[in-house]
Amino acid sequence: MYTRTCNNNRTGTLFIGNLNNKNMIEFIQGKIEELTPTQAVVLTQGGVAYDLNISVYTYSAIQGKEEARLYVYEAIREDAYILYGFSGKQERELFLMLISVPGIGGASARMILSSFSPSELIGIISSGNDALLKKVKGIGAKTAQRIIVDLHDKIAKSQSDESPLDLQAGIQTGQVATEAVTALVTLGFPQAASQKVVQAILKEQDGLSVEAVIREALKRI
Repeated sequence: MYTRTCNNNRTGTLFIGNLNNKNMIEFIQGKIEELTPTQAVVLTQGGVAYDLNISVYTYSAIQGKEEARLYVYEAIREDAYILYGFSGKQERELFLMLISVPGIGGASARMILSSFSPSELIGIISSGNDALLKKVKGIGAKTAQRIIVDLHDKIAKSQSDESPLDLQAGIQTGQVATEAVTALVTLGFPQAASQKVVQAILKEQDGLSVEAVIREALKRI
């Protein structure tokens, strides 16, 4: 059962509920007061501003917007109360999976989600591509392998709150992205820049072939 605070005022909404991850806050919606690639401050209709840690993926999704709805994960420790915000439920679901892996905390999970889109990460884990995971800052070989071992079956079986994770689409998109980024790096372009432009292209035009992504990337990079 949910207890909700909601209205039609465009200045903001706070939705409170009882989730499987024991969150009290389901999402925060309101005016974007501050935004960086790692942080969003959202002002709700009640006049409360929430400071949320976000990934680069979420930053790209809400950049340029006046308002946003961010799905929330609450990290509660003895010495801190940290909110993580996600532009969609799928990204939050993947975050929860990642932090269930021993050795992966919120910061590492956010770093992984900043390096890959949700569909790319699904593809990487499903195909067992630990080499790509090892390229993420702070993720060593053993941790990358542990992520794949622990999450491979969960990814295959998992369902988000509203619909199943699109595994096949994720695998295909992830493989296309991986091959395109590898090709661009081979051509001499930086890894980070290659990933960013490939993610942008596939977000705009999902379903493109590797060749089409590379051709488009060469026009933008």
